[in-house]
Amino acid sequence: MALKAFLGGRIFGHRVGSSTPEVLALHGWGRSGADLLGVLDGLDAVALDLPGFGASPPPDDPVGAEGYAAMIAPVLDEMADRVVVFGHSFGGRVAVALAAAHPGRFDRLVLSGVPLLRIRPPAPPSVGYRLLRWAHRHGIVSDVRMERIRRRRGSADYRAARGVMRDVLVQVVNESYEEELGRLRRPVDLLWGAEDTEAPPEIAHRARDLLVSAGVPVTLEVVPGVGHDLHRERPDVVRSRLRLP
Repeated sequence: MALKAFLGGRIFGHRVGSSTPEVLALHGWGRSGADLLGVLDGLDAVALDLPGFGASPPPDDPVGAEGYAAMIAPVLDEMADRVVVFGHSFGGRVAVALAAAHPGRFDRLVLSGVPLLRIRPPAPPSVGYRLLRWAHRHGIVSDVRMERIRRRRGSADYRAARGVMRDVLVQVVNESYEEELGRLRRPVDLLWGAEDTEAPPEIAHRARDLLVSAGVPVTLEVVPGVGHDLHRERPDVVRSRLRLP
């Protein structure tokens, strides 16, 4: 395994194996390509550090999954003609956008713990918080106080994010991928931890139904006793789906 620069150092990735890479692995939010090396043992693969994580610098502007897919798409030119893509969580969002934009480059997608669909509408902000935002816009509440309030209300990922990456996070958590899933044509394997609370299995079941309706070959495996990090807890399950025929 070696850390390799792609696209003139704009993106870095962990190169596994000695032949032309046939597997592209995309990690979750707050992680890096190193998080996925356990599932790539014995494969010819690249586990990217997505922009803003690991060794890869952040994007210049806030973008969603489609923008991330456009940033990493040139990496495919250094890989096999048809690749398997594994995406965990945030990386799965990017994988779906990438496959929808470049369908001819993929053998199949393997997705785990990905928030593909919004299963419940987001709760509207309270009246009190909307008033605070109004007061901040009009200079009544300081930037420092508003930041403190946002950090107190936000998720752990939101609190840890800085600068453009916080704007990226806000954008992607409000995305849903019905359209992209409907444009897929290659097989999709959905691998889910039964105890996943970050992306509950209900998402996987709904995504499977949507893919079936679109005529996409799809399998769904829900692994008992496993949470969001299936790739860490049961790397063998993931690895078995990543080999080309």
